[in-house]
Amino acid sequence: MLTRSSRDALAIQNPCPAGRREELLTKLGFRFGHSGPHAARTMMLDDLRRLLGEVAPEAGRAEYASAVIDANGLGKPTRKARELALRHLATLYALEPSNPVFRALRRLWPLNAAAQPLLALVVALARDPLLRTSRAVVLAQPVAAPVPRELFEAHLRASCPDRFSPASLKSFAQNVAGTWTASGHLQGRVRKIRSAVRAHPESITLLLFLGYLEGRSGQRLFSSEWMGLIDGSPLELEALANAASHRGLLVFMNAGGVREVRFPGYLTPEEERIREEALHVV
Repeated sequence: MLTRSSRDALAIQNPCPAGRREELLTKLGFRFGHSGPHAARTMMLDDLRRLLGEVAPEAGRAEYASAVIDANGLGKPTRKARELALRHLATLYALEPSNPVFRALRRLWPLNAAAQPLLALVVALARDPLLRTSRAVVLAQPVAAPVPRELFEAHLRASCPDRFSPASLKSFAQNVAGTWTASGHLQGRVRKIRSAVRAHPESITLLLFLGYLEGRSGQRLFSSEWMGLIDGSPLELEALANAASHRGLLVFMNAGGVREVRFPGYLTPEEERIREEALHVV
């Protein structure tokens, strides 16, 4: 019989066939495919802040649509611009309380404005495959290193040969760089420089939660790709998890070096079942 740690190892080292795994993770809020809003936009942080500030936390998709289209809550000049903004925001963030990733974002969002850029980035990465292709580029650069637009273009060209025109590559690279600048990973208007990112209890909660949705638990949550988005020593990350636990954002326990992280109230029983299925199918 497999122990939990053994199941984690199998889930990470030998994931189930991509189609089935992606199907299950899609039910938990992720998006897959070959396209995403970053072909045309950044992660729209200012628009997201404005929208979430105007719509009640328990609202459904219809209320978000009404706020953007009918009330023009984002201040767009035309109805077409409103419709496009809504479409991109819905693709990036779901705007649907039945979506576990968005539900977690909505839960954490109002607690700390300083955490919002990283919270938005995490959800955008989970839901925009194009943006995800750039994660390796940014995180491979040491702090203070230049990160030119051409680096993004070269990575995308190598990842998806013959798919994008030179103009599309440039537009994508600019949008992606804009998002990583808004999140705090890059600095500078024209010449982008890699910068260190400080996490908060709210943002580390979402980072750990995304790893949990992917089937990780315990110590493996602290070594996921999501945790690579923040700079800090293992002791600093554990201190943040402790702070999040003390604030009731999650449950974190460390007994004799054995770490346990739980997320009470974040998932429905059916969503927990889907997560377990994704974990067990190898």
